Amino acid sequence: MYPTLYHALLDLTGLDLPGLKFLNSFGFFVALAFLFASWTLGLELRRREGLGLLQPVTRKVTIGLPATPLELITNGLLGFLIGWKGLFLLLNFTESTANPQDFLLSGQGSILGGIAVSGLFVWMKWREKEKAKLPEPKTEEIRMQAHEHGGNITMVAALWGLIGAKLFHWLENPDEFVAFIKNPGGEGVFSGLTMYGGLILAGFMVIRYFRKNGIPAWQGMDSAAPGVMLAYGIGRIGCQVSGDGDWGIVNTAPTPGWLPDWLWAYNYPNNVNGVGVPFSGEPCFPGYCTVLPEPVYPTPLYEVMMSVALFFVLWSLRKRLQPAGMIFFLFLFLNGLERFFIEKIRVNVKVWGDITQAEIIATLLMLAGAAGIYRLRRGMKRNAPSGT
Repeated sequence: MYPTLYHALLDLTGLDLPGLKFLNSFGFFVALAFLFASWTLGLELRRREGLGLLQPVTRKVTIGLPATPLELITNGLLGFLIGWKGLFLLLNFTESTANPQDFLLSGQGSILGGIAVSGLFVWMKWREKEKAKLPEPKTEEIRMQAHEHGGNITMVAALWGLIGAKLFHWLENPDEFVAFIKNPGGEGVFSGLTMYGGLILAGFMVIRYFRKNGIPAWQGMDSAAPGVMLAYGIGRIGCQVSGDGDWGIVNTAPTPGWLPDWLWAYNYPNNVNGVGVPFSGEPCFPGYCTVLPEPVYPTPLYEVMMSVALFFVLWSLRKRLQPAGMIFFLFLFLNGLERFFIEKIRVNVKVWGDITQAEIIATLLMLAGAAGIYRLRRGMKRNAPSGT
């Protein structure tokens, strides 16, 4: 396993670049997932614009205004944070990169660096606004196509997805929430994310964005659904590469002859959580040198394969399924179906008897998807012209 990009590059190429310790391998694949989701969303929005299903929306914007106090304060705070941590990192590189997460959450930093970079950021924002300032600011109307919202939609999904993933993880593990309240800068602040929590909260906020910006919700959700399925699969690559604990139950059964051993059972050496017993093999990464005592099902790999396959199903049907909303509801059903069955061989917290939070959510998604498909199809039949 490769907890960070530093460990991956060191093992695969021999390059020793300590600065890469700040780049968590799981986070890298999550970022990649959002990029692919944004790309497919843009393709679909453009296609639907070409068919006349999405119309441009007129918005009023005021140009020529000077920088506002809020803009200057925001840039100043961002600059202070970067300078505060950045200069200290440069001056204490070896110490800071020994444990990047502890350094980022600690009170260590350079006040001088923070003030200097804060001042630079404030000046840059002021200068940018001064160049564009007009003697009399004016209001103009601009027309925005739906695909031009792609970047903003991705940012909304990323922000609220992270918040939702953490909140749902705390719902499953209330003891971790209590520990966070007692010590906000302690270990585990960045670890422990529930993908379904991110999916649900991000979905609600993206739908809100669609409505607020004049994008028909069903068309928008149909456009986003295939990419979300693909992003889910790419995110699971990060789970597998980092060994973040999303693995399956113990599997000591003999490997079927047609499967490689690593696809049937795996023991996750150097997993990012440091779970297991001391690892005596190579490579052994300091701070992560553990291995599971018994092999388990590599369930993230199974989800990668299923999610990518389901993405192609949705992508191939996106031009044929009608009316609007059908692709979205099919996505809900297929994603719930995939997750429901993977939970049967996956390690997770039980919240009600032997039932996990993910099983409950997966069941609700399947029911919502099936109900939505039924209602849309029934509406189509009701509105279809009568035969003669």
